[in-house]
Amino acid sequence: MAARRRTLVLGGVRSGKSSWAEQQLAGHARVDYLATAAERDDADWARRIDEHRERRPAHWRTVETLDVAAALAAPAAPLLVDDLGNWLARTIDRTGGWDGELSGLRAAAAELVSAWQDCPGRVVLVSAEVGSGIHPESRSGRIFADELGRLNTALAAQADEVVLVVAGLPLWLRTPHEPPEQHESHAQPERQQAERRQTPERQSGERQ
Repeated sequence: MAARRRTLVLGGVRSGKSSWAEQQLAGHARVDYLATAAERDDADWARRIDEHRERRPAHWRTVETLDVAAALAAPAAPLLVDDLGNWLARTIDRTGGWDGELSGLRAAAAELVSAWQDCPGRVVLVSAEVGSGIHPESRSGRIFADELGRLNTALAAQADEVVLVVAGLPLWLRTPHEPPEQHESHAQPERQQAERRQTPERQSGERQ
């Protein structure tokens, strides 16, 4: 089995996050692709699902499931979970959470986070980044955005790697074994660049 490593891939709609996630596992002889989306009577949705299927290598095994926690607990191969937003929406449906009773949803989410934390193998999990959009007008939209943001945060806290994909390009929010002070440096590129651009006179004065 592949070495333990958990990568959380975040991104907006059509950001390229799924394609980027697939590329991370392209070199493996076997991958179990956990598809969380449900079939819909919608031609556009069906076309999008077909695009994902055609893009994946033929030797990957597709598993359509909502029981992501069970797959994370005992992976038989590297896992790609795509995506968390579909899992959340369907789990809210299943637990009756659209009416505001979220105890069942949060129990399922806690089970998922625990399985993610303890997963012994290689896993890449794709989720939508909801923090940069407008505040939803509907109650169901607010429930979805709030709960997905809560779940993303919990998963990121336990991830070995966290990546935000924008226009197909990865922005690394966490890399493996990176000290906390290096995380802080990612948020301060202007200061680092200014220090590297010090004039020769200033550098000379500091050495005296």
